[in-house]
Amino acid sequence: MQLPRDPSNVAHTLVAAFPTRLAGDVQSVLAVMPEASSAPMMPFEVEVQGETVAIPSRLYNKEPDPGFERALSGTQQVILHCLYSRHHDGRVRQRHLEQITASGEPWTVPFVVELAGEYVLEIIESIGRGLPGLAEPGSTQRHLYGEFIARNPAFFARIERRVVSYWSCYYRWRYGAFGLYPGCVLLEAFRGAVVEQVGAQWPRHTPPPLANTSEAPA
Repeated sequence: MQLPRDPSNVAHTLVAAFPTRLAGDVQSVLAVMPEASSAPMMPFEVEVQGETVAIPSRLYNKEPDPGFERALSGTQQVILHCLYSRHHDGRVRQRHLEQITASGEPWTVPFVVELAGEYVLEIIESIGRGLPGLAEPGSTQRHLYGEFIARNPAFFARIERRVVSYWSCYYRWRYGAFGLYPGCVLLEAFRGAVVEQVGAQWPRHTPPPLANTSEAPA
């Protein structure tokens, strides 16, 4: 389902993907983005530090001229990269994803976690490389992602199920056991982060990792 092609409505939709305090910065970003060839796909809602944001599933704007991008502030550039991580072209998504994984801003986290549920293996691998602190107890990244997942259990459960589905459909021939699949490795790092955050076990919606067996779960 797509939103109506009313420019004011589209702008409102993209502003809603970020905390309200960033509305002015988002508007500055929208001013340099080329007009979309199609309206953004219906957004998904998550909670970021007590505020609900609605992030579009897909975006259909061409990338802005590099000169316009460089004229944006640091925060505005991160916002732009977040938005284009929702682009319909997987190569564009990956390129912009790689610019936001190092960010310490809580509002970038849902854009990254949503991409963990992608079918493009290179994107999943990019997330793993971009979050080296995710597996380090007490790290800033571990706290950032653990806090977000703790606030959004249903969202994370959906990501888990997607990862299993895409592994089974596209990559089971290559990774016979789910535990060997990079998407599973990433999910386990996220799980470790939320367990550290809440101090308790977290519900699992995937097969347990089976890294030492060649038999795939049914």
